[in-house]
Amino acid sequence: MNAPDWLLASVNEIPDFPKPGIVFQDLSPLWRSSSATSRCAVALAQGLERIDVVVGMEARGFLAGVITAQRLGVGFVTARKPGKLPGQVLSVSYELEYGSDSLEIQVGAIRPGERVVIVDDVIATGGTALAAAKLVEQAGGSVDSIRAIMEIPSLGGRKILSDYLVTSLWKVSD
Repeated sequence: MNAPDWLLASVNEIPDFPKPGIVFQDLSPLWRSSSATSRCAVALAQGLERIDVVVGMEARGFLAGVITAQRLGVGFVTARKPGKLPGQVLSVSYELEYGSDSLEIQVGAIRPGERVVIVDDVIATGGTALAAAKLVEQAGGSVDSIRAIMEIPSLGGRKILSDYLVTSLWKVSD
């Protein structure tokens, strides 16, 4: 899937980052442009109905999640790395391409029965999005869908997220 022109114009390709052979798609110019950010919010929120809350993962998912929540007129919940949230938390561990990590949300941030959309900047292996979905379900919420600005299909994230509706604005080819 080709990205919309406004998105392609809002991404810098950084070769050999974070390691040789990787071409990093830097979204910094997207966030710098009010117009591109607005278009991104519209695109991420498109077709969503009856959503109660948006969840975004630390850290770049906060940006994509907040603009989506604002567009939908709903609240936003952060899914953070361990030790970053006060009070009682729910926690899920997950595997990364280079190790393991955990995500947490505050108890009560998602109420039982709430319809949730999970938003992130990129879906790669899918581990972070899957952990966020498990947190939503652990809290008693229902995952409507998972949305991302970019997706890297060759890393297989969509396969481990097969129980969920996954939408991305751009499928980045290798």
